[in-house]
Amino acid sequence: MNSLWCHLPLAEVDLKNLGHFNPLAIFFFLVFVASSLVITYWAAKRTNSTSHFYTAGGNVSGFQNGLALAGDFMSAASFLGIAGLVALNGFDGLIYSIGFLVGWPILMFLVAEPLRNLGKYTFADVVAYRLRQAPVRIAAAIGSLATISFYLIAQMVGAGELVKLLFGFDYELAVVIVGCVMMAYVIFGGMIATTWVQIIKAILLLGGTILLAILVLSKFGFNPLVLFSSAAAKYGAGVLAPGKQVSDPFDAISLGMSLMFGTAGLPHILMRFYTVPDAKSARISVTYATAFIGVFYLLTFILGFGAMVLVGQDAIKQIGTGGNMAAPMLADFLGGDAFLGFIAAVSFATILAVVAGLTLSGAAALSHDLWVNVVKSGHASETEQLKVARFATMMLGALAILLGILFKGQNVAYMVGLAFAIAASGNFPALLLSMLWRRFTTNGAVASMLVGTLSSLVLIYFSPTIQVTILKHASAPFPLKNPGLISIPLAFLVGIVVSLLTSEQQAQEKFAEVENRIHIGFDN
Repeated sequence: MNSLWCHLPLAEVDLKNLGHFNPLAIFFFLVFVASSLVITYWAAKRTNSTSHFYTAGGNVSGFQNGLALAGDFMSAASFLGIAGLVALNGFDGLIYSIGFLVGWPILMFLVAEPLRNLGKYTFADVVAYRLRQAPVRIAAAIGSLATISFYLIAQMVGAGELVKLLFGFDYELAVVIVGCVMMAYVIFGGMIATTWVQIIKAILLLGGTILLAILVLSKFGFNPLVLFSSAAAKYGAGVLAPGKQVSDPFDAISLGMSLMFGTAGLPHILMRFYTVPDAKSARISVTYATAFIGVFYLLTFILGFGAMVLVGQDAIKQIGTGGNMAAPMLADFLGGDAFLGFIAAVSFATILAVVAGLTLSGAAALSHDLWVNVVKSGHASETEQLKVARFATMMLGALAILLGILFKGQNVAYMVGLAFAIAASGNFPALLLSMLWRRFTTNGAVASMLVGTLSSLVLIYFSPTIQVTILKHASAPFPLKNPGLISIPLAFLVGIVVSLLTSEQQAQEKFAEVENRIHIGFDN
């Protein structure tokens, strides 16, 4: 094994061609953007109602939605972020791969079918089903928008670095370009365009990742053990052991909890279950998505170690301190400009599609939950709802651009970990309790969502992430980098205690109807 490693070409990647005008890479990039705009034009002609805008009319098949779910989940954090974390930290990057994947069985067995049977457009439909509409929807919208904002940071940072790498543009200009293209997709094409962009992107991303992993393994006799030994020989045995990125065991538990439960609280993932015609299709879509995502996450580990050995950590850090460009740099090393162009276009497709899905779910929270069901008390015309949804999309697009600029240089997988913590704290406990616990009340739901969301945001602010990394203080009042260990149990506890203290007869009486709809289903 060691003798094979001794003859491997381990030269650092040549940086002189990166960050400069690359015609071949830009060609692939523009082909994808043009193709996506054609899809948007086609979808825009079919998007003439709120049902089409939010859920593609509920006409997406289980297999198609499985691909789209995988596309939504295999974000910049998954492809760029995890590969970068593994390349710079070794084994510890695996906690993100495993954590992201483990959430899917929870989604399948606890959430997918009840969500499809109880709701219409957003997860707040489910929580508010037997409770008082206005307070629940306001609290749910706050949790959703907080989650979406942090998730958008990761995507926009990855997009900015990628466009900067390809075109040589300033980072800030790159973020603005991405934000504007994404807004065009959502405003005109809605969920129909977003779904098909996700499907195409998922196929391209899986194909590109498989090809890149094969090229990496070909350098090591198609033996992953030789790859890992090469990494240990070059950077020390520590890269094969935990503790480099997440050294505190409580931090590891906190991150694991956030990734595992956060999946079942992500608004843009939950919204996808309304695009299929029935609960059976919802289950089928999760099965396909889990299979696609499982293969993908196994391969990102190969890409990370491949970039560590073949590209080199110093070269990766020169392009960006977060390590987000490790996978594109690896593609450049193994396949030159053509392969860099393909992988960069796929990465951009990944970001654009996920940002579109996030923005759409945020627009649904603002327009469907707040405007239609709180401000207008459920009485708003189709035309009015579409106008509000599109205006909300523009607001969220502007927010995405601003956040992308403010959080320049952060690792995108790490930032998504924080988004998962907010989703796991603010959304998941209330969603689960509303479906499974008869005594859950409106006050309990509102308290759970607000305490979960606000506690996670406050703890993130006082964590080393903000205080040390962003604000450059010497230490942080809250020692954990991820708040999940505190904020998730706190949200459950507050929801249960407040519900026990505030009985709500109507909510208990309507629980039987909730149980029937969960198990039997209904026609939307």
